[in-house]
Amino acid sequence: MKTWIALSLALAASGVAHAADTVKVELKEATAQGEGKSIGSVTLSESPYGVVFTPSLAGVAPGVHGFHVHANGSCAPTQADGKPVPAGGAGGHWDPDNTGKHSFPWDDGGHRGDLPALIFTADGKAEQPVLAPKIKHLADLKGHALMVHVGGDNHSDHPAALGGGGARFACGVIQ
Repeated sequence: MKTWIALSLALAASGVAHAADTVKVELKEATAQGEGKSIGSVTLSESPYGVVFTPSLAGVAPGVHGFHVHANGSCAPTQADGKPVPAGGAGGHWDPDNTGKHSFPWDDGGHRGDLPALIFTADGKAEQPVLAPKIKHLADLKGHALMVHVGGDNHSDHPAALGGGGARFACGVIQ
């Protein structure tokens, strides 16, 4: 795990990407009525090791929050069992290989949209880049949604499905 963090920090410090090789995604709060206020943006860039997600987010409860690429390019609310689902239009975690399994961002199995969790500091900010080695090209992400969840992520389907991240907090569509 320390090696993983060191690699992420080294990538961020090296300035691997150029402006033309980046995509910026605005994230807005997900509500039952639709998009809420902006919480900032995440810049996506290619590196030799996978796509780097660099957040510039604020106004979120401190702690660990699940972070994923979702299957659909929509942050619209939907209904499930007669109840509103904020950003339900995003669908489930992006799983183009149909693994049906939530797992670590760096292993060979599981959803390709499983990303390292974001850590929000005591002042509600997340600015630490995370690396997604399962995702090699920005073009693969176009038309999908980027999601921050209310809870953390243990990168497993046990004891809770999808890492236990729970409700969808903020969403943005990758253009």
